[in-house]
Amino acid sequence: MRDAVVTSEGDRMRWTELPGLEPPRVYVHGLGASAAAYFTESAVNPLLAGRRSLLVDLLGHGISDRPAGFGYTLEDHADALAAALTSAGVSGGEIIGHSMGGSVAIVLAARHPHLVSRLVLVDANLDPIPVASFTGGSSHIASFTEEEFLAEGWKAVREQAGPHWWATMRLAGREALYRSAKGLVRGSVPTMRELLLDLSIPRTFLLPEADGPLPGADALTGAGVRVVTVPDCGHNIMLDNPEGFVRATAAALTEPEQG
Repeated sequence: MRDAVVTSEGDRMRWTELPGLEPPRVYVHGLGASAAAYFTESAVNPLLAGRRSLLVDLLGHGISDRPAGFGYTLEDHADALAAALTSAGVSGGEIIGHSMGGSVAIVLAARHPHLVSRLVLVDANLDPIPVASFTGGSSHIASFTEEEFLAEGWKAVREQAGPHWWATMRLAGREALYRSAKGLVRGSVPTMRELLLDLSIPRTFLLPEADGPLPGADALTGAGVRVVTVPDCGHNIMLDNPEGFVRATAAALTEPEQG
């Protein structure tokens, strides 16, 4: 296990590191998740193995510290991740980000471009979520006030999450979980989609085939973002169809840059 101080208060982010060739690959989990639990099986698959790989837990999640005073916006997460990657000597990393982790990865690439050479976004959030669309997941958490969530609301979220998601969600600090969800539904400024469109690095978006067409896909592909559908999976592509995820990710990471 590796770690780095990422805030002025001394809070540490931690990650599991697999040795291999440079440039490194950085795996970033989603809301209430943990990188090792979601990505280890894929990272050691022969199609992806052999590269230095950092399976990073965002601040407030997994094995990283859970400071109650941290903001946990997408920008906050991206800057803390940048501090950890800088401490690890990462430059020009290939970032694989799932769900909220993909949103953080986009903001990271926009704010700290020297750290990122390529993005693979795994069913990532690209847009703010309107209050009228609140249903489950991050929007369910964000439907509470922070006081409500910390008092009793987290119990309702636990029941909705189910035992699989709760296995890692229970490791997250409750302030971290709530504020991360609020930051995700609020989105970034400019939005994650706008930032993604403006990036010039190779970018791939992996989408569960059952979800149907990705909203705004034409604009994304027109800007050079590859949109790839993966069959036989839901939102957690790497867990539902590990082989399909590995094949799609390996292809995205070896695809030549578009001129």
